[in-house]
Amino acid sequence: MRISLETDYAVRIVWCLANSGKRLSASIIAKNTRVTEKFCLKILRKLVSKGIVKSFKGIGGGYELNKNPEDITLKQVIEVIEGPIVISRCLADDYNCEHQSECTCYFHNVFYEASEQMAKKFDSVNFSTKN
Repeated sequence: MRISLETDYAVRIVWCLANSGKRLSASIIAKNTRVTEKFCLKILRKLVSKGIVKSFKGIGGGYELNKNPEDITLKQVIEVIEGPIVISRCLADDYNCEHQSECTCYFHNVFYEASEQMAKKFDSVNFSTKN
């Protein structure tokens, strides 16, 4: 299992903003994270829509964190891009597992427990530079 490149970039973007401690333009964020500006803007829109990042228009505009870095978890950033952390489609809310009949699928429970452990780990990591 791998996180997508977009999620990797989203983590880098939030980390960049956390480390700067100030408002940055999309072009500076793109340069500092080595993400194309177009892709950076796409990711920033998603982060803004979920309240992790704040955007400012006009002269002096740009982007900054909407919360303190210690209040933003790795899990939150991953879920902005990937959705809920599940390692199997059978755990997704919109998936109707046909294997959950008289014989409850043993692997469903294994996948659930593994997903929960992964989510807990990601939730224990924040973007504070004092980690």
